Amino acid sequence: MRLALAQLNPVVGDLAGNGARILEACRQAHAQGAHVVLTPELSLWGYPPRDLLLLPARLEQQQQALQRLAVQLAEHSGDLALLVGIAAASGDRQLPNLHNAMALVQGGRWRVVARKQLLPSYDVFDERRYFRPASAPAVLDLSCAGRQLRLGLTICEDLWVEEELVGQRLAGPDPVAALQAHRVDLLVNHSASPFGQGKLALRQHLAGRAARRLNCPVVYVNQVGGNDELVFDGASFVVDASGVAVVRLPCCAEALQMWQPAGGHGAPEPPAMAAAAIEPPELPEQLFLTLVLGVRDYARKCGFQRVLLGLSGGIDSALVAVIAAAALGAEQVQALLMPSPWSSAGSVSDAEDLAGRLGLDARTVPIGHLMRAFDSALEPALGHRPDGLTAENLQSRIRGTLLMAVANQEGRLLLSTGNKSELAVGYCTLYGDMNGGLAVIGDLYKTSVFRLCAWLDSPASRTCRETLGLPPEGELIGQAIRGKPPSAELRPDQRDSDSLPDYGVLDPVLKALVERRCSPEQLVREGAAPELVTRVMGLLRRAEFKRRQAAPVLKVSAQAFGSGWRMPIAAV
Repeated sequence: MRLALAQLNPVVGDLAGNGARILEACRQAHAQGAHVVLTPELSLWGYPPRDLLLLPARLEQQQQALQRLAVQLAEHSGDLALLVGIAAASGDRQLPNLHNAMALVQGGRWRVVARKQLLPSYDVFDERRYFRPASAPAVLDLSCAGRQLRLGLTICEDLWVEEELVGQRLAGPDPVAALQAHRVDLLVNHSASPFGQGKLALRQHLAGRAARRLNCPVVYVNQVGGNDELVFDGASFVVDASGVAVVRLPCCAEALQMWQPAGGHGAPEPPAMAAAAIEPPELPEQLFLTLVLGVRDYARKCGFQRVLLGLSGGIDSALVAVIAAAALGAEQVQALLMPSPWSSAGSVSDAEDLAGRLGLDARTVPIGHLMRAFDSALEPALGHRPDGLTAENLQSRIRGTLLMAVANQEGRLLLSTGNKSELAVGYCTLYGDMNGGLAVIGDLYKTSVFRLCAWLDSPASRTCRETLGLPPEGELIGQAIRGKPPSAELRPDQRDSDSLPDYGVLDPVLKALVERRCSPEQLVREGAAPELVTRVMGLLRRAEFKRRQAAPVLKVSAQAFGSGWRMPIAAV
C-alpha cells in the first residue's frame, strides 16, 4: 500500500478552492501509484478558520465541497482513499457543536473517521471556542491494493503529550497511550503547526517517542503557508518504528511525497525510502524562509502583488527589503527614501547602495520642507513651534503619511519595518513608523535582526539566496549598515542608546519578561540590575496601547505580540 503525504498551502475559508487543490494533489498522487492520500489538519478550511466556523453558510459550503470532492475523486482516481481535515457537526444542540475532525473520502462517499481529543486554547490557539474534544481514540482499518492496514489517527495536539520533551502538556487523555491496545500498523498525525525556532526537531522527537511506544512508524503531515500572522513551515516527515526519520518533506514549500510502509506491525520500512530523508535547513535559514513565506502569502492571499517600504539606511528596513525582494521579486518592491535635515549622508548612500544591490525601484522624497510647513501650521495652536518628542514624532508621522499615500495611490501593501525590541518598549510612533499592513520583523529582537543579517551576508546563505532569486555573491545588507550604531535620526547625533539600554542588555530582559513570563523579582534574583528591570517593565506596560494598534506581526518566537498576547491596556 503506497501513501502520499500532501503538504498543502490552503487559503483560509476557500472551501471550494481548497477542495480543488486537494483533488489536484490526489490526481498527481494517483498518477504516481498512491493508494492513500494524507492531508494536513482542517485542510479543507485552512488553519486557523477562526470565526468562519460560526457561519452556517460556510458549514453548508463544506458539505458541498466534500460531496464534490467525493464524486470527482471516484471519477478520476478510482478507489484512491483520501484522509482530509474537516469540521464535523456534533449532531446535537450543545455548544461547541463542532469537532476538529478527519474524514475518509473513498468510492464516491465520505465519512468522519477521527475527532481531535486535545484542543489547544493557549497562545494563538482558541480551539475550545469552536470545538468539543473527542473522548475516544480513532482507529481505521483500511483496505487498499489487496492489503489491510490498521491506522491510528491523531490530529496535531494529540501527539504533544510528552511533558519531559515539551515542558508541559494539555490536561486530558493521552491519545497515543490509548492506541497501544489496538496494535496499529501506522500512526497518522494531521497537523497545522506554525513555525517556531527549534520546533522541527521537537516534532520529530515527539513522533519518535510515539513510534517507540506503539512500535510502528509515524506519518506527520503538516500544513504549509502563511495565514495572517501565523506561518506554517510544513517540514512533514515519516519516522520508522525506532523513531528515525526515513522521509522528510521540504521546509516552507508545498510538496507531495510517496511512501510505502512495510507489511506488518512493527516491521521495518523499505530501505529505498531512506533516500527521501533530506536534512532540514539550519536555524537561520529556517527563520529567513519562514519570513519570506509569511510576506509572500500575506500579500498574495490579501490580493496584493506589489509592496512598499520606507528605506532609511538602517538595518531593520534593510532586512525587510531583502525579505520582500525574496518573497515577491525585486521588481514588485518599491523603496521610498525620505531624508530629513538630520539624516546623515551615510544613511542616504547606504539605502541607495542596498536598493542597487537588490535591484529595487528606489525613490527619494526629502521631508525638510514638510517639517517646516508643519512647524508653521502648529505655531499658532501651540504658541511656539513644536519641539522635543513632539517634533521627532512629527517627522515619523510625515514619513508615515507619505508612505500611506504612495501605497494607496499605487495599490501596494505597506510593510512596517519596526523590530520587537522597539515594539516592546514603545520606541515607535503611532501613525508614523508603525504604519503598514504587515509588521515583517515585529517578532525579531534587535539583536536577532543583527544575527540574521550577519548570516545573510555570510557564505552560508549563498545557496538559499540563489534559490530565492537574490544575488548569490557578496554582501546583501552590507557592513556599512550592519556596523553603524542604531539611530532613528530624528535629531542631531541621535542614537537609540540615548533613550534605551544597549540592545545587548535590553533584549535578554525583554525575552524573559515576554516569552518566559518572568516577574521582575525573579529577574533580579537571577542577577539583573533592579533599576534596569523596573525601567524596562514600566516601558513594556506603558506601550500596550501602541501594540494594540500595530499591524499584524509575523510570529516566529514562542511569544509574539498579536493574537496570543492578551494583556489589558488599562492595568497596573
